Amino acid sequence: MHAKLIWKENLQFTAEADGHVVLMDAKPPVGQGKAQTPKQLLLAALCGCTAMDVASLMHKQHQDMKRFEVTAEAPVREGVFPAVFSSVNLAFRIEGDVDPALAVEAARLSQTRFCAISAMLSRAVPIRYQVFVNGAPVGSGEAQFAPDL
Repeated sequence: MHAKLIWKENLQFTAEADGHVVLMDAKPPVGQGKAQTPKQLLLAALCGCTAMDVASLMHKQHQDMKRFEVTAEAPVREGVFPAVFSSVNLAFRIEGDVDPALAVEAARLSQTRFCAISAMLSRAVPIRYQVFVNGAPVGSGEAQFAPDL
């Protein structure tokens, strides 16, 4: 795996990997706020990694998802520098003709076996998740990966 960071201007950078580019910036007054910050990109990477797992598992189970989103909330420790996450809370929201038990199992598998971003990040902070199907809470858990990873 390879990535490259290139300074653009002020505190704006482009990150490049395999020909794909993502813009990063800092929030004002330090930066211009024209792109996501590195911490926001980290949460987006977590959401993307686990969403791909869950969508793939649901597809394999022939579940008819009409809408699917993953959100992440990560409070930052107060009075600590560098400002790091104290925890991460994920919410999987699925709509459609979906078996709630399969949705919960897909999230559990992602958060215990498949999501590499979760596996790495959970070594630093607890990651908790909730699963909602058609607006109703159907399950929850915490990321727990084998210690020898």
